[in-house]
Amino acid sequence: MPYPDRPAYPDRSAYPDRPAYPDRFYPVVDSVAWVARLAALGVGTVQLRAKNLNDSEALQIVSDALAVTSGTKTKLVVNDYWRAAVVAGAKHLHLGQEDLVDADLKAIREAGLTLGLSTHDDEELENALRAKPDYIALGPIFPTTLKSMRFAPQGIAKLTEWKRRIGNIPLVAIGGIKMEQAADIFAAGADSIAVVSDVTQNSDPDARVRAWLQIHAEAA
Repeated sequence: MPYPDRPAYPDRSAYPDRPAYPDRFYPVVDSVAWVARLAALGVGTVQLRAKNLNDSEALQIVSDALAVTSGTKTKLVVNDYWRAAVVAGAKHLHLGQEDLVDADLKAIREAGLTLGLSTHDDEELENALRAKPDYIALGPIFPTTLKSMRFAPQGIAKLTEWKRRIGNIPLVAIGGIKMEQAADIFAAGADSIAVVSDVTQNSDPDARVRAWLQIHAEAA
């Protein structure tokens, strides 16, 4: 159902000087090497999702990733490690629902970080909207073996429902998505597609990235 009591979000088209965020093609990777590789290929938005790091390790990897994207068009999104993102001077952050519980949203906003949030069901969507995120991710759209999921695949149709409910907040589709499904996913209402295995497990990742970027260019 719609959310009539929720404050309207600004129409991003009113800010033509601001780059689209996140880009339509939004790869998610787990190392600085991958971040550097994607930045060299001209990818606009890249999420660094490295798990099970202590505070020192998190700060190091975030700092290194920011260094390899410096001077490029790539916007680095830090997954989970909001403290490291604040200290290192990152500009973009993504949190899962579990991460959101312990995050200091006031400190995140005061540091000027954008905030993307994961959602999987109605309760999580309500929770995410209360945090006034810069984008909302819905997943998994399709089955995925890359991470253990307690939620069943959402399917493409769920994107249309989610987009209707969140209005002009950008909607990111994630989970088991291949490039060949991109047209249907965008048509269903997604503004961006987060991609993991379709790049990192591809036999020719660079060629796959260029193909994704071509879709982006044709849609622009």
